[in-house]
Amino acid sequence: MHRVEQVMGFPVSLRVDDIEGGADVDVVSGAGDAVFAWLREVDERFSPFKPGSEVSRYGRGELPASRLSADLVEILALCERYRVATGGAFDARLPGRGFDPCAIVKGWSVQRAAERLTAAGAGRFCLNAGGDVVVGGGPWRVGVRHPEIADKVCTVLELTDGAVATSARYERGDHIIDGRSGVAATGLLSVSVVASTLTEADAVATAAFAMGVDGVRWAAGLAGCEVYAVDAGRSVVRTAGFPSVGVWAGPA
Repeated sequence: MHRVEQVMGFPVSLRVDDIEGGADVDVVSGAGDAVFAWLREVDERFSPFKPGSEVSRYGRGELPASRLSADLVEILALCERYRVATGGAFDARLPGRGFDPCAIVKGWSVQRAAERLTAAGAGRFCLNAGGDVVVGGGPWRVGVRHPEIADKVCTVLELTDGAVATSARYERGDHIIDGRSGVAATGLLSVSVVASTLTEADAVATAAFAMGVDGVRWAAGLAGCEVYAVDAGRSVVRTAGFPSVGVWAGPA
């Protein structure tokens, strides 16, 4: 099974190569339908760009804590966890922007989708959401886009079960703000994080990018995280356990 749909403003591709013994093919196919239905639901419920979403209503003060969904309560807890862990560099409540939990919601929602696939019996799958990837039943080879050359990769990694997320400036420019200073983070060109879940990989990658060069050391110190970063001077910093099978070729 291979499907690609545009959801939440980026392409989401799903590939399922086989199913576990005893699993029903129709059940796995239905789980594929459920993946995209869930991501569309997430977009409606948690987009800060949709005035009627739960996130927008909460951000405007229209929803008290007692009326929040369990999902939004979980998202809020994750936002606070990474705000505290980064000393405020990662912050979903930036002045002038309102409440925007997108950096948490994307990885969290795609990880939830992947768990639906596993529960349905998908034995070998790859779910790619705008370049952030969660896989099962590998090995899979995943390319990380070169931070300056759109049609090149800066590294290729091999994953069996897990996730990788990249935060960078190449798609949306200087859009990640260091919450401590209120200005765009520019110390890194890109940072990729491998973790057991995309919830963690995506949040840590964004948080590390917001912190700049110090964020690479912070992310590398987290249990279960491996890091590959290109700084503003085009030097590569990576942890020893980052599962690369290809290397940086420089800013050719």
